[in-house]
Amino acid sequence: MTDKKARLLLVEDEEHLAFTLEFNLSQEGFDVTVASTLASARDALQGTFDILLLDVMLPDGLGFDLCREIRRDGDVTPIIFLTAKGSPDDIVKGLEAGADDYVTKPFQLKELLARITAMMRRIQWQSDVDVPQDIQRYTFQDNVIDFESHKVTVSGVPTELTALELKLLHFFIQHADKVVSRQKILEEVWQVSSNVNTRTVDNFLVRLRRIFEKDAKHPAHFLTVRGAGYRFVPNPAPETQ
Repeated sequence: MTDKKARLLLVEDEEHLAFTLEFNLSQEGFDVTVASTLASARDALQGTFDILLLDVMLPDGLGFDLCREIRRDGDVTPIIFLTAKGSPDDIVKGLEAGADDYVTKPFQLKELLARITAMMRRIQWQSDVDVPQDIQRYTFQDNVIDFESHKVTVSGVPTELTALELKLLHFFIQHADKVVSRQKILEEVWQVSSNVNTRTVDNFLVRLRRIFEKDAKHPAHFLTVRGAGYRFVPNPAPETQ
């Protein structure tokens, strides 16, 4: 059972899957509302929810569009996509639309519960996220990050980063040129147990690459070190830029 009874909006048109998830999540202590279309989801969103579980392919449109609408309205409710569309391009589309996490079907219930539990922990402290002030201003290449004012410029262009993106960036700067594990990042940035199986770090890394890299598909600064973790390289060798 969860420590906190949370309200979940499940937007899923596969009747059997929706029933199964509603039953099991309710058994875990969640208050679950189910919508099978974008229209019914929009109606449900007149109320408030702690987390949205959103399918991509729905009878009357794409979950991506609803996600964009929600973010455009300034709603920061965490959104987890549940979908069979798990290609890298689809994942990037979901993240660009404003999703916080992405679970590819078929998935185990315990995996989804781990994602939701981790998200609930983030909800409890995310509004109070403070970026440490030991590094007030940092420059790499033509990017300038002012942690004190939370202002970022990329090639001279002002760019918006969320508090969590800034905190992750600060963590990488503190560990520049060093390999850091996903577990260490989860514990120090997200403050969740390292045994949580989540792609959240990877998802946020995609965002940082799209913001700071000249070619996000061939990153020079935010690198994945296979089997070990990640490394931030502020000044890569010329041939890797």
